[in-house]
Amino acid sequence: MNNSNKTERLVLKAKPVIIILLLLYLAVLFYVTLFAWNYGSSYGPVGPGDRNYNLELFRSIYSIAVYSSDVVDPVVILGGNIVMFFPFGVLTALLLIHSKKAWWLVPGLSVLLSLFIEINQYIFTHRVANVDDVLLNTLGGITGLLLVMVVRRWLPRFRTGELQKDSM
Repeated sequence: MNNSNKTERLVLKAKPVIIILLLLYLAVLFYVTLFAWNYGSSYGPVGPGDRNYNLELFRSIYSIAVYSSDVVDPVVILGGNIVMFFPFGVLTALLLIHSKKAWWLVPGLSVLLSLFIEINQYIFTHRVANVDDVLLNTLGGITGLLLVMVVRRWLPRFRTGELQKDSM
């Protein structure tokens, strides 16, 4: 049995743990995005019920990057959206490790989950429903997927010593 199959068997055995971690992650994600105090701004046009939204791609990214007084705010706000969806990308990629469709399913699920959150923020909270958040969240999911793909590709090579042979 080659190392790639061993790695995939390990992931299959860990599937219940991955599902539990995904459910816990989703619970925290929904709490932070829908129930926790709003740390963001109320940027964007006001819609029905005094709800704010932004449907112009890159509008808030540009505003945050250009008008922030220091570099900390853009890193925390914009980077936070990416980091927030990174675990989703990793966990869903691990669940779909045998699927050849993971490369488009993970980004697609990231978009759908992010849209679900943004729509619910618009309807039920006084947060900003923002298309830029969908973009950044999806980027975070894709980054998690890429990490799993890279580790899956290179981990067996580390175990067998192929990487050391290649560099010599």
